[in-house]
Amino acid sequence: MAQEWQSTALEIDEAEDLIEVCYQNGWTDGLPVVPPTPDRVARMLSGTDRDPDELIAAVPPKWGRATVEKVAINAVMAGCKPEYLPLILTAVEGMTAEQFNLHGVQVTTSHVGPMLVVNGPIRKQLEINDGFNLFGQGWRANATIGRALRLICTNIGGALPGELDRAAFGHAGKYTCCIAEKEEESPWDPLHIELGFKAGDSTVTVFAAAGPQTVNDHGNNTAEGILNTIAQNITAPGNSSGQTLLVIGVEHAKTISEDGLNKADIRWHIADATSYSAEDLLLMVAGGPAGRWTIVVPGWGSPTSRAVTLRV
Repeated sequence: MAQEWQSTALEIDEAEDLIEVCYQNGWTDGLPVVPPTPDRVARMLSGTDRDPDELIAAVPPKWGRATVEKVAINAVMAGCKPEYLPLILTAVEGMTAEQFNLHGVQVTTSHVGPMLVVNGPIRKQLEINDGFNLFGQGWRANATIGRALRLICTNIGGALPGELDRAAFGHAGKYTCCIAEKEEESPWDPLHIELGFKAGDSTVTVFAAAGPQTVNDHGNNTAEGILNTIAQNITAPGNSSGQTLLVIGVEHAKTISEDGLNKADIRWHIADATSYSAEDLLLMVAGGPAGRWTIVVPGWGSPTSRAVTLRV
């Protein structure tokens, strides 16, 4: 007997445009999707040994049942490769963990959405961009992995804009936001090691992210000057009081490190300058090799949502 959460096969007339069928049924994020034909879904499922009917999680706010197969269907629609599927399944587990509070993230009037940070060997295996334009276009893995998560939030979770998704503005990262840490260029331990994982572990961190904000500091050549500029951005009126992700650019990281500061020093300096909680600062290094830039990614007010990191 079929379970209530199992997928349903639809018979579509050959004369119909499958992409338009997806639009008509509200299964897209506004962009065209890859029609999830049985053959395509079967190929996607070849990326995992998990049972297609295994229930991964219930996805709020409508609490739709995210089985392995349903996750695979949305991964097909997003344009993913089968080898991406284990990472996406882990990300679904992360974003549905209690501390992440996906229900709140989905229905808030704020403009946050799930963002993924990938660490460990899987970054290179899947060719997830950690350098030039990592928040932008041009990389299939970044674009489609993050997009799969958004489609799951909409198609399984039921968070349709203007209905249950009540974001007053939203931001472009709600289409897709998946990046990797540039671990080889970091003078410090990467994010996953800081969080207790091993260097050889592949992990994904799910973070309730508002729109990324650029910190432009080409004038300061000291750690103190750069960190003061970052602190001013973090404390700009209207920014979140919750967790904040700092994506420190390669040139900024080099200057800060050469002045003798480690990650604990960075947190202490910013906390001292802003009265911000040091434990609420997530730090990583990424971006192109040239340019004195850092990105501040505000989260959602503490303790409303907390980042979740899981081993893939």
